[in-house]
Amino acid sequence: MNRPTRALRTLAGANWPPPDGERDLPPLPGFTASTFNPLVAAVAELCLTRHRDATLGTAVGGPDSTPAGRTGLLLASAGGDRATALAIDTAAASGRRMPPLLFFQSNPNAVLGHVAARWELTGPVVAISPREAAAPGEVPPDALELAALMLADGDADQVLVIAAEQAVRDGEGDHGTAVLVTSA
Repeated sequence: MNRPTRALRTLAGANWPPPDGERDLPPLPGFTASTFNPLVAAVAELCLTRHRDATLGTAVGGPDSTPAGRTGLLLASAGGDRATALAIDTAAASGRRMPPLLFFQSNPNAVLGHVAARWELTGPVVAISPREAAAPGEVPPDALELAALMLADGDADQVLVIAAEQAVRDGEGDHGTAVLVTSA
């Protein structure tokens, strides 16, 4: 049975790569060997900065602004962090000691914790793996439904929904989309 998604209002949105053509992800201290976590952090940063700038620093926490209640984080990725998984497999297969940072970053909530700490977000943190990857510029319907449930249940006042996928084929690029939503 398909349930209709409850009405959501989008407060801000962002895509990676951004329309200006920038392709190099900013480095993310504490995360190595993969573009996945920098991708999640970059698209979240773009979205939250746009919202903060649009509301003159009063709606979302973070540097030089005031927290706006409980903001949940929801990450949706069908493929997950493929590069970290490959680095862990390679280290294990070669009999080498696995670098501790790889184990830490293999948990997709690690980068969400980074975003929450940076922006002083106090809502729940959830990571899901939808059946199919979202197309560039889109968020999976499952993620929006879960965000609506988090809002309806009173778990959060707003939810930052992030869809992130690493490139699978040559010629493709990593892509991410973030939307900050609240109840309509």
